[in-house]
Amino acid sequence: MLRATFNRRLAATLPRIASVASRARVTLPSHAIQLTAARALSNTASRAIWIPNRNALPEDDPRLAEQFEDETDVVIVGGGPAGLSAAIRLKQLANEEGKECRVMVIEKAGEVGAHTLSGAVLEPRALNELIPDWKEKGAPLNTPVTKDSMRFLTSSLSIPLPHPPQMNNKGNYIVSLNNFVKWLGEQAEELGVEIYPGFAASEINYNEDGSVRGVNLNDVGLDKNFEPKDTYERGMAVKAKVTLFAEGCHGSLTKTLSQKFGLRDDSEPQKYGIGLKEVWEVKPENHQNGLVTHSVGWPADIHTYCGSFMYHFEEDRHLVAVGLVVGLDYQNPYLSPYKTFQQFKHHPSIKKVLEGGTCISYGARALNEGGYQSIPKLIFPGGALIGCTAGFLNVPKIKGTHTAMKSGMLAADAAYERLFSTEEEVEGPVLLDNYEQNIKDSWVYKELYEVRNIHPSFHTSLGLWGGLAYSGLDTLFLKGRTPWTFKHGKADWECMKTAAESEPIEYPKPDGVISFDLLTNVSRTGTNHAENQPIHLRIRDKDIPVERNLAIYDGPENRFCPAGVYEYVDDEAKPGQKRLQINSQNCIHCKTCDIKDPSQNIDWTVPEGGGGPQYVWT
Repeated sequence: MLRATFNRRLAATLPRIASVASRARVTLPSHAIQLTAARALSNTASRAIWIPNRNALPEDDPRLAEQFEDETDVVIVGGGPAGLSAAIRLKQLANEEGKECRVMVIEKAGEVGAHTLSGAVLEPRALNELIPDWKEKGAPLNTPVTKDSMRFLTSSLSIPLPHPPQMNNKGNYIVSLNNFVKWLGEQAEELGVEIYPGFAASEINYNEDGSVRGVNLNDVGLDKNFEPKDTYERGMAVKAKVTLFAEGCHGSLTKTLSQKFGLRDDSEPQKYGIGLKEVWEVKPENHQNGLVTHSVGWPADIHTYCGSFMYHFEEDRHLVAVGLVVGLDYQNPYLSPYKTFQQFKHHPSIKKVLEGGTCISYGARALNEGGYQSIPKLIFPGGALIGCTAGFLNVPKIKGTHTAMKSGMLAADAAYERLFSTEEEVEGPVLLDNYEQNIKDSWVYKELYEVRNIHPSFHTSLGLWGGLAYSGLDTLFLKGRTPWTFKHGKADWECMKTAAESEPIEYPKPDGVISFDLLTNVSRTGTNHAENQPIHLRIRDKDIPVERNLAIYDGPENRFCPAGVYEYVDDEAKPGQKRLQINSQNCIHCKTCDIKDPSQNIDWTVPEGGGGPQYVWT
């Protein structure tokens, strides 16, 4: 059933390249507003997010059309490294034993890999276990790491630092993760996995007993007022015995599950960073194939968790991936991660590599930084969380693909055992408690436990200096064998100071050669969303942005967003006042707004399937 729907909608969900000509100008925040140090929330009553109440619609409304259903053994929400590894492992097990196991992967991007972005240096440990003959199968791991370098940056100097042992990249590969994910998708399909790109899972299906029973796909063909257009189609229901959520960092459905089942009740708040990345074609004489460089220091202050990377790969094309990761627990509302990244590229050690080259790609994505302390309960009746939606990134190692893949494989083992360990039909909700035990017995758990105190050590009064000192001691000598586990404390959205408590940051203007204005780079993401569809960035209370975020924090939305989605403009209906404008067509699905909004008033939801970025070489 879903295959027929997929074929019918294929033309409409093919990747689309964005046009930025008609996009709204990103304005600088007003400095004429009245600021206050008060942290009081808006006193306006909260408005619920609009959700279709089909029972209240007239009988002839097309939104009451019969919902088509499809059934499967396992449905996986998200076609990234974790989701595809789970799918591959399930089919491997079934094919080895001659079992019929239907596995479906639902992916919101127009094609597999189009929304995938990472540094990335890939540790092939999980890949070796999943597909031992990956070289013979043509995996796009073309650039082995040949040299590692760790640097401390001042505004003009690049000072070598001792190389932490967990950052040793011997045997690893510099890759384009979105190309690697495309290849993983091909391997999955060869095994019989059904992959459906261009379909967004927007709701969770529940059984009468409250257990998860699959997902509903997004309705398509609604206009911006949620009214059906001529092209309207009700989203299909995909019902499954096991549902694995592999949505990536800060998944929208995972948020719902966490609240319903209390998955985060016994864990520390998840910590996040925003990773910004460009890919350049550089001059041949500036290219050192296989070189990996990481740095800390400038342009961030010592209390902002921040680091950079530069990777030289694809020798024939002389590609360089350059990027910056800023911890989203930063305090100053005037900090702009995007402008900080553009400033960073003017450091002499970076600029000399990029000069004479061409920027061919840009993207940004939130990433998990909480580590061991922030891993939620992974299971619930009917399914489990895998990959970055659970948060298995090893921050000190600056790698998460191998742990995400392994978590997917372990969940697949657990699901297969529960579904096919006996000849009898499975009855009632499936509980993958064996998956949680598999994780605890695996090298993923050992890795994350060993480095659990590194990230929080940077958040003392000593900032960067205290973090470097403790992490050096821990990684070289203690190796996590301590009786203590540091806590993260606050969630990232709670960390922002008021504008009155903060100093504005003056950033240099982009030169159009090494650094770029925001919309120029957004055009390099290929992002696009049909304008006449419901805005997928939902404001819970429309008055809070002006009453609180603008008045108290001087409108941080247009600084923390790396795609120019949010801006404060003159309110035509209220002369002399501002309103928050949402340019949702610019959105690159990074989820930063949902994470960092100090009022927690923004919910990122899935748009129509196929929308969003069309990343290349990321």
